Amino acid sequence: MDCRLKKLAEYVRGWMNYYGISEYYRPIPALDEWLRRRTRMCYRKQWRKTRTKVRNLIRLGTYRRTAILAALSRKGYWHLARTLAIQTGMTNKWLAGQGLVSIRERWIRTHYPATAR
Repeated sequence: MDCRLKKLAEYVRGWMNYYGISEYYRPIPALDEWLRRRTRMCYRKQWRKTRTKVRNLIRLGTYRRTAILAALSRKGYWHLARTLAIQTGMTNKWLAGQGLVSIRERWIRTHYPATAR
C-alpha cells in the first residue's frame, strides 16, 4: 500500500500543478472525499479474512460490535468504505499519516499561500 500511496501522491502533485491554477473550487472536496473512500476500500480489501478485518478495525479504534458487524457484512467493499465502522477506524488524520495527500489541502495551499495570510 505504501507504493500505491507514493504513486498517488506523485500523481496528485502533478495534477494540482497543472489544474491547480483554476479558481473553480466546487469539484475539489468531492474529489478529495472520493479519494479517501477509495483508499479506505483498498485497505479493507487487503484484509481478506474476517478475523483480520475485526482485529485491524479494533486496533484502529472502532468499537468491537461495529467492527464485527462490518467484518461479517456481505456488502461490497465500496459500500462498506462509507460505513461508521470503517470511518471511525480509518479517520482522515490516520489516512494522512499513512501518506494520503489531500487534494483540497493542496488547492488551498496553492491559492492561499502562508505568506499571503
